Amino acid sequence: MNILRLAIPSPLRRTFDYLARSPEDSELKPGTRIKVSFGRRELIGLLLEVVDKTDIPSDKLKPIIAVLDEKPVIPSYIIDLALWAADYYQHPLGDALFHAVPTYLRKGNSAHLAPHTVWCAEPLGAEKISSRASAQKALFELISAHEHGVSKAALTAEGANTALLSKLAASGAISEHEISATPNHPEHLLKEPPLALNTEQQAALHRITESEGFTSYLLDGVTGSGKTEVYLQAIHHCLSSGRQALVLVPEIGLTPQTLQRFHHRFRCDIVVMHSNLTDKQRFEAWSKAKSGQAAIVIGTRSAIFTPLETAGIIIVDEEHDGSFKQQDGFRYSARDLAIVRGHGEQIPVVLGSATPALESLANCHKQRSNHLTLRSRAGNAQAPTFALLDIRKKPLTNGFSSDLLALIKKHLESGTQALIFINRRGFAPSLMCHSCGWISECRRCDARMTLHQSPPHLHCHHCDSQRPIPRQCDHCGADDLRPMGTGTERAEMTLKQHFNDVPILRVDRDSTARKGAMDNIIAETLKGEPCILIGTQMLAKGHHFPKVTLVAILDADGGLFSTDFHGMERTAQLIMQVAGRAGRASHPGHVVLQTHQPDHPLLNTLTTQGYEAFAKEELLLRQQYHQPPFTHMALLRAEASTQGRSIALLQAIRDHFSPHAPYCQWSGPFPSPMEKRAGVYRAQVSLTAAQRPALQHLLKLICTTLETHPLANKVRWSVDVDPYDLY
Repeated sequence: MNILRLAIPSPLRRTFDYLARSPEDSELKPGTRIKVSFGRRELIGLLLEVVDKTDIPSDKLKPIIAVLDEKPVIPSYIIDLALWAADYYQHPLGDALFHAVPTYLRKGNSAHLAPHTVWCAEPLGAEKISSRASAQKALFELISAHEHGVSKAALTAEGANTALLSKLAASGAISEHEISATPNHPEHLLKEPPLALNTEQQAALHRITESEGFTSYLLDGVTGSGKTEVYLQAIHHCLSSGRQALVLVPEIGLTPQTLQRFHHRFRCDIVVMHSNLTDKQRFEAWSKAKSGQAAIVIGTRSAIFTPLETAGIIIVDEEHDGSFKQQDGFRYSARDLAIVRGHGEQIPVVLGSATPALESLANCHKQRSNHLTLRSRAGNAQAPTFALLDIRKKPLTNGFSSDLLALIKKHLESGTQALIFINRRGFAPSLMCHSCGWISECRRCDARMTLHQSPPHLHCHHCDSQRPIPRQCDHCGADDLRPMGTGTERAEMTLKQHFNDVPILRVDRDSTARKGAMDNIIAETLKGEPCILIGTQMLAKGHHFPKVTLVAILDADGGLFSTDFHGMERTAQLIMQVAGRAGRASHPGHVVLQTHQPDHPLLNTLTTQGYEAFAKEELLLRQQYHQPPFTHMALLRAEASTQGRSIALLQAIRDHFSPHAPYCQWSGPFPSPMEKRAGVYRAQVSLTAAQRPALQHLLKLICTTLETHPLANKVRWSVDVDPYDLY
């Protein structure tokens, strides 16, 4: 009797056995999709193995419905990676495995790609486009940049207006061709020559390219030190040996500029993987990577599960960024899985950052990773100077001190640009009644609603609920409602009042929601004319603004006293990342931090000695207080529609297990820092242990118990191993 053991995408933490239909099914390989009956539904499972014994009575076994693939869609090394992640992050293995399956295939679609077509520019195509058709010209130039043609999906991923393809084709400027996989010729890989490397870059590149098999590297380089050039030349070395490269970036917003940089350098098939693609587009990119046609894969967090026919190197850019950690559902870290995958496939892994995570630095100290440093900025650029601007007892105009306004004016008059960082969207963080002190709060969260002016409304940035701005106080009925605090919109208004003769460019999720809005802002900045950029974290990562000489942080105190032990690290990283936008070319940079805590020791260490010195001090504090990375941590989270149920479940778990696990330190259960969110009440308990295996063993026992606990059907619970934050 042939039995097929399957992984089913469900919350149940086990495999499921089914009867084979015929003897031929015993030849099926792991990774094959199989349709089965699951309860009252029909689901698609993934074959793990064929066995001849099972603990299930034979009369209870159901036969499979259909085999969907002639050969496996998921290779064995990706199955191994997903199973490892399911085990480590204490997640149902079926759900974890199906994170490695494109949504297009999860829906039962064929794994065979339709014939691949590309658009190519005709030799005299530019002459056939009207001089007034600027959008058509832009699309033609983009197609012309791809010597062997470019697919419609790739054009869409690059933000092109593909609706104009038919017009260009009708004019004869471009033509469509059906092609087979384009071979990548090592001798014709480069479109442009690589840049000259300085001594530090050359040493780092040599270390990376000389390694054979798996080696982990931390490329620790100050902003502007040329980490990307090291990536590009390491990838060229990889492609020259006929292998593929996987590059992970933290956010979709960084993908287009990264893609552009790679397209300018390489003459090969490059695909992108991110959530803005349709299911079909993502599947096509995934298939190209799996077949080996795509030489370079650039993607966000989930791209770590993309199969590569001949993997050669994995690069994780901005490795410290929290976007690499999934914050709900399957709570995996793509950065950490990159290390696991590299070890499994015996290829080098490069983690790059100007502000490395303390965990990554600790791994270097333990010699688990190789520490490569770049301390000089590329070219003639000099590191910016820092100044703490003490704003105690000083009058502020919507968050701006008179000293800061004078500095902005000075830099604009010198013909350069200023960047103002404030990590709050909207006009003001809250709306207050001046008569009774009432503050507008979200009805579904323990949070204040943010006041927005364009368009006017109140918005909760935690659950996304919105409502009109009230005309009178909900509590006392008075009509004297005033905005409290400063957001990007209010800061923009203030700057326009003081500097009405220069462009004020706001960069946040609201101002860049329209397609092409961010590109327009970047293009305006790169003109080099005096202007002021103001925005949130979107400005902190990856952008190169040669004429920005002043970076000002309106409130540098945000994370100095966080209850989360990660708070100071996150604050330091954000400050240094924002500061890195200043003085990236020949103009010297100046960074000003407005603060009420000018004597804070770690803030002074950061601004006078740099991130490296700060990280050493912070690691010593973590070690002193037995915090990660010197201990291992997990959070048990729970949420319920009724207050108190979550804490009751977590307390029952602690009462049951803590007497038998003296090696584990328990904290809680407590209500989460924001107890009510999106209408549910949340609680958590933290577990820490000196030894990782002991903690993992305890978590497995806890998960097994929680699955059958009487309260578990009324409470949604989850496990967060190596949590990114404690909120």
